[in-house]
Amino acid sequence: MEAIPSTPVRFRLFAVAVAILLFAAAGWILYNGLLRTARPPAEPRAISPRGDLASDERSTIQLYQQNRPSVIFITTLSQRVDLNTRNVTELPQGTGTGFVWDDAGHVVTNFHVIKDANAARVTMADRETYPAQLVGVAPQHDLAVLRINAPKAKLRPIPVGTSSDLQVGQKVFAIGNPFGLDETLTTGVVSALGRTIRSMTDRPIQDVIQTDAAINPGNSGGPLLDSAGRLIGVNAAIYNPSGSSSGIGFAIPVDMVNRIVPQLIANGRVVRPQLGISSDDQISASITRRMGIEGVLVLGVQPGSPAAEAGLIGTVRTPEGIVAGDVLQQIDGKPVRTMEEVNDVLQKYKAGDTVTLTVMRNGATRKIPVKLQAGADIQ
Repeated sequence: MEAIPSTPVRFRLFAVAVAILLFAAAGWILYNGLLRTARPPAEPRAISPRGDLASDERSTIQLYQQNRPSVIFITTLSQRVDLNTRNVTELPQGTGTGFVWDDAGHVVTNFHVIKDANAARVTMADRETYPAQLVGVAPQHDLAVLRINAPKAKLRPIPVGTSSDLQVGQKVFAIGNPFGLDETLTTGVVSALGRTIRSMTDRPIQDVIQTDAAINPGNSGGPLLDSAGRLIGVNAAIYNPSGSSSGIGFAIPVDMVNRIVPQLIANGRVVRPQLGISSDDQISASITRRMGIEGVLVLGVQPGSPAAEAGLIGTVRTPEGIVAGDVLQQIDGKPVRTMEEVNDVLQKYKAGDTVTLTVMRNGATRKIPVKLQAGADIQ
């Protein structure tokens, strides 16, 4: 059994507790008194006149306001089936950006934005949302076209420019939805031209625009604009393993977009212009090296193809040995050394276009015009 403190001890404890309370009360009173005496009444400071915005600021604001209605927010959906009830639930899978292409409701974005999605929704600048139908895809160009059934009055097709006359150093503007933050504007310059990146199918995308305008996850598929507010590229990639902007972004050039998108709308796919030759890069390199020239050795010519109609000669095997055929060296003045380079050059044309082939035949150079035909689909 604990001993009960004696009366003097209890009195001392009570006195200490009272002293502490008094000290705290005195401190509180002193603190509040100091606050009242040390802080005189204060009013918000007067606002200094701003003056007119700089001309480049006004131009940027106008550019954003004019193009904002053309930019859309894309939400992709995946379907999940409940094994017990068999009910199908649509769940958000990812987000991205796109833009209105025409007043028929076609919108353009990157292929990788909608890849593996079961469905997609498009949200316009006025916050109205519409289900989207897939029209066509070009994985090798990282482009896709969707269609929404929106009133024509709400569809503001984006102005289209050209990427053929871009110069390093000129201003560019990107509008998108990075990290789900809609309608974000970033600015920068054209950092470099003629870059090459790999598509989802691991094919090279040529003549890509490099920019230092911040491009982050969610910006993909959005427009890259020039200072006139015209589309000059489709923001497609970030050069950073972390996925965040590091000052190096890439955009698919609008001249390519303007060639591919009409094909997707009309056919749902890209149809490759056909030349009608076959080759093997290893065999070609071995034989042309011995011949002391560069180019693509034509091993075979497809009957009825543009190459056959133009009279190109393939390689043949005879009892005396192999007789080399034509060596394709240039297409419209662009050097080619592999079949991949041949296909890359041909992607810039469409069926019905005429190109001039530079071929080496029996030690003599020939210029041969060839009218391209529609060939196999590019996948």
